[in-house]
Amino acid sequence: MNLTGMSPFGGTLSRCLYFCGSFLQYLIRKLAQQKFGNTQGDYQKPENVVLTLQAIYYEIGFIVSAALGLLFILLLPLVGLCFCMCRCCDNCGGEMHQRQKKNADCQRSCFATFLFVASSIISVGVLCAYAANQHLTSQVRGAKKLVNSNFKDLKVFLNDTPAQIDYLVSQYNTTKDKALSDLNNVGPLLGSRVQEQLGKEVRPALDAALTMAGAIRETKEALENVSVSVEVLQEGTERLHGNLTDVKMHLSNTLNDSACAAAQAASTCNIIRNSLNQLNINANFSGLPGVSSQLAKVNDVLKIDLSSLVQKGYAAFNDTPDLVVNQTKNILSDIKNVLESIGSNISNFTKTLPVQKIIADLTVYLTQSEANVQDYFPLVEQYDFYRWLGCLILCCMVVLIVIFYYLGLLCGTCGYDKHASPTTRGCISNTGGNFLMAGVGFSFLFSWVLMIVVVLTFVTGGNIEKLVCEPFEDKTLFKVLDTPYLLNQHWKNYLSGILFKNPNINLTFEKVYSDCKENKGIYTSLHLDHLFNINEFLNISMYTEDVALKIEHIQINLSKIILLDEIGKENLLNFSSSGIEGINFGAYLTEINKSVTKVDLLSFANDLEARADQLPKGALENALKGHANNIRMIHSQQVVPLEQAMSTLNQSIRLLKRTSSELMVKVKNVISAVNAAQLLINNNASLVIVQETKKYMDTIIGYFEQYIEWVKESIAMEVAACKPIANVIDTAVDIFLCSYVTDSVNTFWFGLGGSSIFLIPAIIFAVKLSKYYRRMDTEDVYDDVETIPLENMENGNNGYHKEHLDGIHNPVITSSVEQW
Repeated sequence: MNLTGMSPFGGTLSRCLYFCGSFLQYLIRKLAQQKFGNTQGDYQKPENVVLTLQAIYYEIGFIVSAALGLLFILLLPLVGLCFCMCRCCDNCGGEMHQRQKKNADCQRSCFATFLFVASSIISVGVLCAYAANQHLTSQVRGAKKLVNSNFKDLKVFLNDTPAQIDYLVSQYNTTKDKALSDLNNVGPLLGSRVQEQLGKEVRPALDAALTMAGAIRETKEALENVSVSVEVLQEGTERLHGNLTDVKMHLSNTLNDSACAAAQAASTCNIIRNSLNQLNINANFSGLPGVSSQLAKVNDVLKIDLSSLVQKGYAAFNDTPDLVVNQTKNILSDIKNVLESIGSNISNFTKTLPVQKIIADLTVYLTQSEANVQDYFPLVEQYDFYRWLGCLILCCMVVLIVIFYYLGLLCGTCGYDKHASPTTRGCISNTGGNFLMAGVGFSFLFSWVLMIVVVLTFVTGGNIEKLVCEPFEDKTLFKVLDTPYLLNQHWKNYLSGILFKNPNINLTFEKVYSDCKENKGIYTSLHLDHLFNINEFLNISMYTEDVALKIEHIQINLSKIILLDEIGKENLLNFSSSGIEGINFGAYLTEINKSVTKVDLLSFANDLEARADQLPKGALENALKGHANNIRMIHSQQVVPLEQAMSTLNQSIRLLKRTSSELMVKVKNVISAVNAAQLLINNNASLVIVQETKKYMDTIIGYFEQYIEWVKESIAMEVAACKPIANVIDTAVDIFLCSYVTDSVNTFWFGLGGSSIFLIPAIIFAVKLSKYYRRMDTEDVYDDVETIPLENMENGNNGYHKEHLDGIHNPVITSSVEQW
């Protein structure tokens, strides 16, 4: 318990209490366990004697402090009585005579200083006590608001608990709705999963069949291109051959002209004449075999639309989700009924729990307790007022004494005249001395009363601090309460014995308080699983067994799915036997790789025109140039189209060659893939369906498992969170008893005790100092003035009287020895 907030002496106070109260909780536990005191002989048992000695040892701080306080209570009034009687006999400073001393001023100043310091310490102590008194009263008055807040929290705690339970139950509908949503979407969920798994085999097979259908169409187009291109090439080469023959003939006639006989033209004409053999066709397409028979067979194959048949297979396979929906209607209806019955069972179970009755009983008890507390609050405030008034009177006693001391110091210091003799001191100085003696008198009268209160509050507050507050703060107090057989000699665990009538259950005050402090649910904190085990109620197998059984009975038949019928397969086989692999691709490629003419006609024409330019200007030159232009025209009009036709033929032949390569093997592979996929659907789909159905079932059941885990977690940590109960304990012990009451009481006795202790030096200094302030009846004088020290003569009548004072004879008075 932290006391530093109440007093500047809080650290000293805590160390004092630590010295006084160490290990007391350990002894209380041991003493309670021993159960001694039932008989007289129990005290003589060795273990009890040891415990008694240990208790005395650990309480030695309180015992010594209390003994000193009792000694103070007994001796100080007795000393005061003796002091008064002694002064009445003109002893102990009672004689109104003061012997003059050289260091009188120094002594007076020291006594005044010490008295002022003692009075200041007393003032600080009484202010501390007064502050503690006021603090306790204000906290007691403010406790009503705190208590009301705790009661309000407890009411909210009780009222919210049924609503929280209802909320948990209602959330089952969310789980059920999610499960129903998945059941209603069994096609996209389960059907799509089945389709996805089967599609790993089915889709590649259908894709291969569809690719083969495209290959058939491409083959037809290629055969048609070959047939047309060969016809075009045959006709074009024949026409080109005739035109080239005519050109050679006309060139030959031109070269036979007499102009070529001239010496300048003879050599050129000979060169041209020798090159005429190059004007001839190079490729011969007339001997290429036709492809009409292959084209006819492919056309027969295409009479059946294979692509349409494959697309029907795709469509049938894509209808898998719809087949699943249609074949699971009855089973899904049964599963929905099971889900509804589960919700009804949960609702019925929660209704059987005596929650409402317990809450109602606790609410009535809480209301009655609150009413009783409210009824007792005025009485508490009334008694607290009496306590406050009593403590205020005690503080006023000390204040009265301090006021007398302060007034004595003030009047004595202000009214003191160093030139006045003890018998002629002024009225103010004399009044100051009287105030000091009044303070001494009241100190003897009140000090024992103050110390009685200090001892009582010290013993009470100190023990509460050490035995309750500090053990509560470090939870040692709960460990003491949890000591086996402490509160009930027949019960090992008292709390479980009260709640469950089974003291063997390990339920401790410390664990309950710690759990409630962490705001855990009361089900976890109080181990209510020993009353009703929520795990048995929320056993997932109880609720999912029927669901799993229904889902396992789902039977899905996909045998109606036909990927490719026999007509489509026969169509593929007919394509493989269409004969395209028998085409003489070598002959075609040999002719295709040749050029159309032996020489490039454009080059020949350009060369002819160049040689014509070498001839003399005339008819021969013009004729040769005309022939060159004619050759160019033949090239553009006949050779270029033939080259294009050869390119088309080349592409088509090469496509046919690739298609015909191992055509039978390819077709058989496609048919085998389709048959394997069909076999998977017809025979092995059940295994896939079982696997995907299990996954689907796990998904549905997973919703319930998630709901159950959420309910368990909520019940353990959130439902009926018992933080308000821990707050009530904290309010009663930590805040009210320790912070409000004990801290204030300890601060009060610490301040008041310090003031009482410092009354002793204050009494001594006040009695000593009063001699220097009060007017004396007699004083010291001397017969021979010459014997007076020079410094005393210089001081005038400070402590000594002249023989004649203002013309009045001063008789010689024999001084007596001062008895102090």
